[in-house]
Amino acid sequence: MSDWNAKVIDEFRANEGRVGGPFAGAPMVLVHHRGRKSGRELVSPMMYLPHETDEEIIYVFASKGGAPENPDWYRNLIAAGEAAVERGTETYPVRVRELTGDERDQRYDEQARRYPGFAEYAQKIAGIRTIPVLELTRVPAA
Repeated sequence: MSDWNAKVIDEFRANEGRVGGPFAGAPMVLVHHRGRKSGRELVSPMMYLPHETDEEIIYVFASKGGAPENPDWYRNLIAAGEAAVERGTETYPVRVRELTGDERDQRYDEQARRYPGFAEYAQKIAGIRTIPVLELTRVPAA
């Protein structure tokens, strides 16, 4: 894990899910996933978009800061179809679903409206790749 990610994770946990710097005021989660090749448990901090009516659903964006390739965490989540989310002080399992078409575009456009950096990421890689949007839905306790 990069030093930068480690600092964000430490700050997130020390402040009940809140971080400062470029993420001040933004909704953040820590996504726990398993490396599809290494099998190691990994944690990736990321911004999310809450569903407008269902607290059990959030959306995350595989922007990788506008890099030409998808982030590893995206490939891990797609391969597994499940993960865990640390949100505030709670950790819970989620089911992963990739959005497509209009559904994907609506969620991405809303995130870009709220956080213009996401519009910049999309412009940066226009014609190279479309930034994936993943829906993470809480799995009810058994």
